[in-house]
Amino acid sequence: MSATPHTVTGLAEDSTALKSAVRKFYVRMMPLVVIMLLVNQVDRTNLGFIQDALKADLGLGAAAFGLGAGLFFVGYALFEVPSNVLLQRYGARLWLTRIMVTWGLVTLLMAFTQGEYTFYFLRFMLGLMEAGFFPGVIFYLTTWLPDAHRGRAVAIFLSASALAYIVTGPISGALLTMHGMAGIAGWRWMFLIEGGGSMLMGLVSIRYLVSSIGEAKWLTAEEKRELQGAVDRDIASRKTVQGQKPQWRLLLQRPVLTLCAIYFISVMTGYTVTFWLPGILRQIKDINDFQVGLLSSIPWIGAVIAMYVLARFTDDKGHRKLLVGCALLLQAVGMALATTGSPWFALFALTLAAIGYKSCNSVFWSMTAMSLEPKILASGIALINSLGNLGGFVAPTAVGAIKQHTGSLQAGLLGLTACSLVGIVLVMSLRLRKGI
Repeated sequence: MSATPHTVTGLAEDSTALKSAVRKFYVRMMPLVVIMLLVNQVDRTNLGFIQDALKADLGLGAAAFGLGAGLFFVGYALFEVPSNVLLQRYGARLWLTRIMVTWGLVTLLMAFTQGEYTFYFLRFMLGLMEAGFFPGVIFYLTTWLPDAHRGRAVAIFLSASALAYIVTGPISGALLTMHGMAGIAGWRWMFLIEGGGSMLMGLVSIRYLVSSIGEAKWLTAEEKRELQGAVDRDIASRKTVQGQKPQWRLLLQRPVLTLCAIYFISVMTGYTVTFWLPGILRQIKDINDFQVGLLSSIPWIGAVIAMYVLARFTDDKGHRKLLVGCALLLQAVGMALATTGSPWFALFALTLAAIGYKSCNSVFWSMTAMSLEPKILASGIALINSLGNLGGFVAPTAVGAIKQHTGSLQAGLLGLTACSLVGIVLVMSLRLRKGI
């Protein structure tokens, strides 16, 4: 029995075999990629919890810390598109495993940082080694799931990054309490243990990750046929006359560049919350590292809930463009409010910003995958992610420099508020297929 074609906005009636195949993918593959991203994000964001330790041990000021935090995204951007091309050539199983093992190794080497230049170099190398992981998984989901089933998968996958922010604080805070064991500083223990964990997770992924529908031994022949057919029909529905142009011309078209700019703006907010919230919370009287870690997880708990609710809504109803705009508005409001009041009020305001950031990303990637020409799907996702993630370089670097010059985060946060408002204008300017 053939599956009824999916609509853009919601689920049409699926065959029993297609429903079974999708369910098996969710059960067997989604937990694995979620854990992989969880480990990835812990290694990427743990830096925010050791700013004071790096200043005390290595003499890194706010500007140097912000530059080092941001250099990750330079290396990331340089190798993002080539990495996704190599993933298509070698398959998700092999390439994603390579990424995990090498970024784990560099994270471990961060424990041997001796000064600002080794700090800069290793942060740059961490980005280089990690490049391609996130867009690789997003592309991987497009090869496995029809459009109408992918929104929830993307949200579940992205929830791992929000969950990472929830657990990174307590985990990193606990590892920092190992300070002095065997004569090793707590922040060095943190990198040694978390980097080693990433390498171990890479060995797990090489064993269990399945690259394509045809390679899945746990799908029946009928399930493979129905699932592949549904994916192929969605790919065919996205093909246009424009797809006859060379790839480089398609990648440089206005809609793709606009999507890059929107994601860039959203990422600036997200990494500002990530890297600077712990410092804000340390202004609370008599608070320790572990308590800072626990409080830092609050914004991301709200983000996980909001992401999943939105994903269910958009799979069924669409309206992705409108929801991305609303999420950017919430980012702007949160950043503006964070410039007023006490550290406790700033925690509330940045919780709003974090919810806006993660909600924006969840809907954004679903919208993007459904609107790109199939010919440039892998490279387009990689390009948008790489250029967008440069926001993770610009924001921490700029906010760090502003803080060092003015002694306050206020001007930097207001600047990010303005950027989010510009993002709303860009979203509304997009011309997408009806129902997206």
